[in-house]
Amino acid sequence: MHISVVVTVYNERDNIRPLIDQINAALQGYEYEIIYVDDGSTDGTLKELYSIDDPRLVVVEFRKNYGQSAALMAGIDQAQGKFIATMDGDLQNDPSDIPHMLKKAEDEDWDLVVGERVNRQDNAFFRKIPSRIANYIIRQSSGVHLRDYGCALKIFRTEIAKDIGVYGELHRFITVLAALEGARITQVPVKHHARKFGESKYGLGRTFKVVSDLLLMLFMKKYMAKPMHLFAQSGLALFAIGVLINVYLLVLKLMGNDIWGKPIMVLGMILLLAGIQLITVGIIVEIQMRTYYESQNKRPYRIRRLKTGSSIVEA
Repeated sequence: MHISVVVTVYNERDNIRPLIDQINAALQGYEYEIIYVDDGSTDGTLKELYSIDDPRLVVVEFRKNYGQSAALMAGIDQAQGKFIATMDGDLQNDPSDIPHMLKKAEDEDWDLVVGERVNRQDNAFFRKIPSRIANYIIRQSSGVHLRDYGCALKIFRTEIAKDIGVYGELHRFITVLAALEGARITQVPVKHHARKFGESKYGLGRTFKVVSDLLLMLFMKKYMAKPMHLFAQSGLALFAIGVLINVYLLVLKLMGNDIWGKPIMVLGMILLLAGIQLITVGIIVEIQMRTYYESQNKRPYRIRRLKTGSSIVEA
């Protein structure tokens, strides 16, 4: 199997057949499969999928709506191709872009090729502006410099895609997650079409979710293997300030001043306790991190290739 095309859908009945036809037309000459993951649709999407007689079509039916991240993970788990293409099921991504993205991944040895919607056909206020805000925040905070993080059309090497844990709502950060796995990433311009059928599932509220998920990404990127550095540094700083405040108050008390009821005394005690708690949390998280790696025989590094003598083996 050369490539697996993973499409996640939720209430996209009218888009099913046109998209499958486009994928089949675009991938003529390739050995491929099309994996549709239905995320609890209620509009007849499943009925439409089951009515299609195509030996290359695989349908994954969820019991209920679990969200796009879970659907994406399910599709990747089912994929058997050497490469995995992901795309939305709303006909806005164009399957005709897949062959040249796949060729770029193969010829130039990229682990992930991401689409860039250069002529985006979306509403400016509800889609483009929030997307630009989110892109800027992710670019500045994550250190992964792409122009468009939100394009669903991507080509992965399968070993990279299957190593990524896409939980919660982290599908927005799949490029950052891939970078954490050591993936080499590039971006290419792709076509983008206006939605013809159905309603968009995105809106302004998405920007706020991006910010909350970004905090988790920053932790995973910088402190996943060394959480004590984050919690201990913050805890020691607060503890030190608390100690200074309390030493100052002790000096005042020894000089005969009344310190009872002073707000600074309450602040000093709060900082002491907060510092102790952060240091304690850091120790607990450090133990959990070691359990995470050691219980599953994981390593905090990734090997791309291994050369022994004259032979080179892909890890």
